[in-house]
Amino acid sequence: MINEAVIQSAKILVVDDERTNVRLIERILQRSNYVNIKSITDPRQAMEAFLELQPDLVILDLFMPHIDGYTLMAQLCEAIPENTYLPILVLTADASTQAKQRALSAGAKDFLTKPLNAVEVILRIKNLLKTRLLYLQIQRQNDVLEKRVRERTRDLEDAQVEVLKRLARAAEFRDDNTGHHAHYIGVLASQIAQILGMPADQVELIRLTAPLHDLGKIGIPDKILLKATPLTPEEFEQVKSHTTIGARILMGSHFAVLQMAEEIALTHHERWDGNGYPLRLQGEHIPLTGRIVAVADAFDTLTRTRPGKRALKSSEAIEIILRESGRAFDPNVVKAFLEIQNAYSSSKQEEAD
Repeated sequence: MINEAVIQSAKILVVDDERTNVRLIERILQRSNYVNIKSITDPRQAMEAFLELQPDLVILDLFMPHIDGYTLMAQLCEAIPENTYLPILVLTADASTQAKQRALSAGAKDFLTKPLNAVEVILRIKNLLKTRLLYLQIQRQNDVLEKRVRERTRDLEDAQVEVLKRLARAAEFRDDNTGHHAHYIGVLASQIAQILGMPADQVELIRLTAPLHDLGKIGIPDKILLKATPLTPEEFEQVKSHTTIGARILMGSHFAVLQMAEEIALTHHERWDGNGYPLRLQGEHIPLTGRIVAVADAFDTLTRTRPGKRALKSSEAIEIILRESGRAFDPNVVKAFLEIQNAYSSSKQEEAD
């Protein structure tokens, strides 16, 4: 319920070129304890007064010099924010049906004819203000609800990111208990994506999802995954299955972040020449996310010590990736990767100098 005192404190703008009419309306309002009243007798000043007062109700005469009520109503309606209920009460000596219809079509919410009946004026004003104030109350409640929804959505998004990080960490603990590999892949992949001109939201998604590329390793036995000697063909086939295992773990989600994670898990070992796995996709048939992560993963894998393999220097790894451009890797992705490496080398050189 709207408190009576709240209604009586509402801001009211009166626009009528006849001073006697203005004084009459003011007396009627004041006798009913309305206190925030501003009156204008020159309609040319009405817009400035409207913008300054920000009224809850406009009481408007139709037939005025310089600017008539219909024209002024059109100007007022343009100034009223969208999805806002701000009532205009028309007062006029013209009791014709045509005048009423025109006024209501122009934006008036109610219509009273002169001479005015004080009781009717107050009742109409009170009803219009009640509607206005109830609308504002509902709008404030909706704003609070929207804020809560945004906060809850942000919490859910944060929870998603947290789950992704922990899933990536779980996969990396199988053969990298530092978790550095997964994190670095996300950073490098997002840098490549940015240079390739991917939209900012997609760059952020790839930063979050690239660390899950090897999630399917959860399904590979330790005796194979951590084997220090070369794998047999049968063992290598098992290792290759981590792509489809990861995709199956992530598949079926309605969330874009998990859909991209599934795509990366499945395709990051496809090759540009079509000789990769598991789908033997070729060229641009490989999703761009998979092509990006393929380069990022290869570089980090080459420069990281693993069971049965020494870490290569960055320069050696870059040389290998360059040789495989157009065979294993998308040449455009390799070009973006080299841009990052050159920028990194330049910054290190500047630090040394």
